[in-house]
Amino acid sequence: MLERASLTGQLLIAMPALADPNFSHSVVLVCKHDANGAVGLVINRPSDFTLGQVLEQMEIACDDPQLHGNPVLIGGPVGTEQGFVLHDDGSAWAASLAIGRGLVLTSSRDVLEAMARGQGPERALFALGYAGWGEGQLEAELLANSWLTVDADAELLYLLPHPRRWRAAAARLGVDPDRLADYSGRA
Repeated sequence: MLERASLTGQLLIAMPALADPNFSHSVVLVCKHDANGAVGLVINRPSDFTLGQVLEQMEIACDDPQLHGNPVLIGGPVGTEQGFVLHDDGSAWAASLAIGRGLVLTSSRDVLEAMARGQGPERALFALGYAGWGEGQLEAELLANSWLTVDADAELLYLLPHPRRWRAAAARLGVDPDRLADYSGRA
């Protein structure tokens, strides 16, 4: 039996033909991928909420206007009431998952409290919800040509404006998504 390659730390780039409204033109950071399935965060879909609104709802005081105005991303269609902080300082908080390459996913309140005090990770993004795939599901989607994969990097995760991330991720592979067919086949 062939050993399955883990996609943890990779970005999934939705192919133009991917019609699922949750993932159309999306870029997903794979946070965990093993024989049981995969978990990821969509990194290019801002919600209508700001981090300040979430902090207020959680009764966490924050005087930093920049942090207050940070967008909250729609991390995926699963667990949409649960928040996640993706950061790259390597710090571990109460509920953290090391992704690799210094990336950490944290789902505990303590990281948000530290951010509000100016003591949290320097680079971070906040998302509500996540993307999840059952055993073999992501592999089947890859075989169906629903996704391209590329290494994650800090520019894509933290610096580029959200609307530019899909095209920029594809460009990392030398691909112009406007030139991709919206169908696939096998010879």
